[in-house]
This record gives sequence, structure tokens and C-alpha cells, in this order.
Amino acid sequence: MKTLIISGLSGAGKSKAASFLEDMGYYIVDNMPAAMILKFAEFCAGGSSRYDRVALVYDVRTATSFTELFDVLDQLKTMVSECRMLFLEASADTIIHRYKETRRRHPLADRTDTLEQAVLQEREVLAPVRSRADFVIDTTYLSTAQLRQELLRIFEEEGEKGGMRVTVTSFGFKHGLPLEADLVFDVRCLPNPYYIEELRHQTGLDAPVSDYVFGFPQSEELTERLKALLDFTLPLYAEEGKTGLVIAVGCTGGHHRSVAVARRLASFCRQQGYCVLECHRDIGR
Repeated sequence: MKTLIISGLSGAGKSKAASFLEDMGYYIVDNMPAAMILKFAEFCAGGSSRYDRVALVYDVRTATSFTELFDVLDQLKTMVSECRMLFLEASADTIIHRYKETRRRHPLADRTDTLEQAVLQEREVLAPVRSRADFVIDTTYLSTAQLRQELLRIFEEEGEKGGMRVTVTSFGFKHGLPLEADLVFDVRCLPNPYYIEELRHQTGLDAPVSDYVFGFPQSEELTERLKALLDFTLPLYAEEGKTGLVIAVGCTGGHHRSVAVARRLASFCRQQGYCVLECHRDIGR
């Protein structure tokens, strides 16, 4: 079990970071007091694989004693396979600007006369927590996409390039376009195995159908050109911050050509290091 404590200044991006980590497979708990962290960790350790990676958001609102938090961290490191802390910060001007945009109240607003005083006081209060952090990210000049990329760089495991999951699905145009599709490729221009009697009742997952489809030079060339397009665009989608991309490959009925080509493209995306889900929407219709 891996445990990550997320702390930092209010307005520095803890909520956004938690959302991105949730997309990366972390189970998120917001504003958990230090006194409850150990009990929760014990519960997670005896639970299902859903709690293999847990991120707990801890901020000044739940702080009673940082000594208690540090004691908990020391105990956690003996209980779980990995325990680390992430601290997010930003310049005072940036945080004040963000609060003015959202019109939210700072958690220390009741203790100070101005927002600036609240921001500076929180920075001072949380200085001991920052000193114990394993990772510190300054979000002053980071866009949302850049924050996500930084979290991916630090915390993402191998097997999911850029943190983006790619779904490659085949479908039949006569059954309608997949509503979730980001990219749609039409392969109805390729020779159709449906008109070959012995292939009609097979699918693109069967070798005879696949061999027939790719037995034509135009099929190979089209597939290679689609691979080249994906080779160029997938890193751009990942860099832009997309967490999931759906590639839909369509033919008339969704049984033969689209299935064979979708399988080739799914294999290509896996070879490029992406986490890929391959599905065939209309193959059973």
C-alpha cells in the first residue's frame, strides 16, 4: 500500500492535485485529521486493492498539532510499503489573485484583518510541514495542464504514458457513431470480407478475415498512415492534459474491417507505451 499526504497553502492547488491523482488511480480523502490517519491506514491495509494507493489531503483547517502529524507519518512509514508527503505552494500575490477570482474565503480569514495577512500567516504556520515534505511543487507559474504533467512525472507508474488511457473501439456506421469518440476513422473504403461466403459469419478477430483485409496493399497503407497520425497526435493529447482518448474505427456493420483495423491500432498504441483498452461495440449484433 502506498500512502501520499497532500498538504500546502490554501489556493496553491491541493484540490486540483487531488483530482489529478484520483485520475491516476489514487483513492482520495479530503481534510482528514492526523488523529484519524492511522486508523484509516489500518482499514485500507486490510481492504481490497481499491486502497493500494491512497492520497490524504491535510491542510491548516485540520491542523491541531504538527507534532501529532509528524508522529503519524513516522508510524505510517513502518506500516505501509511507501509513505510520502507532497506540499504545494505559490507566491502570495498569486494566491490572493486566485482568491479574488473565486471569491472564496481563506480558512484563516477570521483570524486576520486582510487576505494578505491570512496568506502570510498560513505560510508561517505550515513552514514545519513544508520542511518535512518529500516533494514541493510551486504552482505560481504552472497552468493546470503543467501541474498535471508534474504530478505524472513524480507519481505515475509505468504502463500509462502521459497518464492517458487510450480506448480503441470498432463500430458499425449503420448502428450509429459512438458518442464518446474523440477520433473517428472510416474504413469502409477497404475491400469487404462480407461478400466472401466463407468469411461472412466470421469477424475481424478471426485470422482468415484479418488476412483477407490486410491482403490488399491499400489496407496496409491506410493502416500505416493511421499509425503515423496517432504517433504524432497522441503525445500532443497527453501533453494537453487529456486523461482518456477514444479512437473509433468504423465500417458498415462493425464485424469485419473495423475490427481488424482497430486491433492493429490498439496493438500499435500499446507498443508506444500507452495503457490501451480494446473493444468492439457491434461485433455481436
